[in-house]
Amino acid sequence: MKKIIEEAISQETEFLEIVEELTTNETVQQMKNFRQHYQTSCYDHCYLAAYYCYVICKKYHLDYRSATRAAMLHDLFLYDWRKRQPDRKGLHAFTHGKTAMNNACRLFDLNEKEKDMILKHMWPVTIAFPNSVEGLILTFVDKYCAMSETFEEMKSRLFDKKSFRYLYTFLSFIHIRF
Repeated sequence: MKKIIEEAISQETEFLEIVEELTTNETVQQMKNFRQHYQTSCYDHCYLAAYYCYVICKKYHLDYRSATRAAMLHDLFLYDWRKRQPDRKGLHAFTHGKTAMNNACRLFDLNEKEKDMILKHMWPVTIAFPNSVEGLILTFVDKYCAMSETFEEMKSRLFDKKSFRYLYTFLSFIHIRF
């Protein structure tokens, strides 16, 4: 599935043009050094979310450019959220939207919709509801990507277990016999 998505993204010239300024930035590249969900980096998580936002918003004739840019930057927080940071107040889930928005604003010229989308992408965990349909789409795409990344990790852990492989082989054998 991952290869299919990567191939689809590589063929979307317009998508690549929209994210090029962002993805070639040194600070955005640093997102590759921080894990988001299990083995997925913040960069890969945001890149996939940006692609999904691009596809959905373009299909429904929404502001796909702003949605794509905001999605690519929505987790630009640049720290390991699993480790306690003495200078960070509050839980990561409630604060990283603001951190990401501030970091993105320092690096890029964002419009108001992009700022709002980054700031409020954690709804309903936070009570701040996005001001646009594109922001709501980013919110749901972000949750979908997080769940997919988590599911992939759980699936790989389950299939890596030796006992599960033996059980699977045994059940397959029984199924074939009957």
